[in-house]
Amino acid sequence: MNGTHPDPQYLRDLVRLRRVRDRIDREYAQPLDVEALARGVHMSAGHLSRQFKLAFGESPYSYLMTRRIERAMALLRRGDLSVTDVCFEVGCASLGTFSTRFAELVGMPPGAYKREQARIAEGMPACVERQVTRPIRNREAPAAEPQLD
Repeated sequence: MNGTHPDPQYLRDLVRLRRVRDRIDREYAQPLDVEALARGVHMSAGHLSRQFKLAFGESPYSYLMTRRIERAMALLRRGDLSVTDVCFEVGCASLGTFSTRFAELVGMPPGAYKREQARIAEGMPACVERQVTRPIRNREAPAAEPQLD
């Protein structure tokens, strides 16, 4: 940054980083890796990772896994798929990695989440359910109280 106007290279990088984030949001279930994401926006994998983390607060891989876990939560709440089916449906190739990451983000393994959601979600409106069950990406960040006014 040069004071009054953003650096043109910074702005170009920001546009490319948003493209990467949008691609992850759209294609989370596809096999994506940092190298492929970086190639898609003509950046090196290292530069993409560093800049993405600066811009969005987490690595591209962490962002991708968060999107996958959010989608997995919705599929598990629906209740008609097994944990293994959900794992592959959201683009994870390893049930172990999926279960570990799910437990880190959600606070319990996917099977326990599925059982608990089946019990508590009965009769809850979908809009309330989504808000209550959304994972917190940065556990160390203090949770904001919902504004009801």
